[in-house]
Amino acid sequence: MFAVVRIRGSIGLNKARKDTLNMLNLTRVNHCVVIRGDPSYTGMLRKIENYVTWGEITKETLEKLVLKRGRVTGNKKIEPEKVKKITETILKDKSVKNTPLKPVFRLHPPKKGYKSIKVLYPKGDAGYRGEKINELLKRMI
Repeated sequence: MFAVVRIRGSIGLNKARKDTLNMLNLTRVNHCVVIRGDPSYTGMLRKIENYVTWGEITKETLEKLVLKRGRVTGNKKIEPEKVKKITETILKDKSVKNTPLKPVFRLHPPKKGYKSIKVLYPKGDAGYRGEKINELLKRMI
């Protein structure tokens, strides 16, 4: 499973890339979605890699993300006793669709900031970063 975070805005963005970001529900900067690692999603991520960063999310980070940033209809927080069940459902189904959660996690900008949003990882922050996405998410929760 991948966690995808949008790190750049939409100024100067062509229509195809804007549509791809909308298909992934990444409509604003610092929004995060959890998706499957299918080849179709990987192709979409390669298309918009200059505007997002992504990597494999761990179970611990996903639990923390659901607890702190997960919201249900009405913008209400998740009860702590339901977090484990929701996290297991997400990992089993590899999707947020079968849970009461909204599909997007709204995050804070990272503490200590980004390196560079214009350069690909490892020199900057855009693009694929593997397991290091968990460190970024912990700074943003």
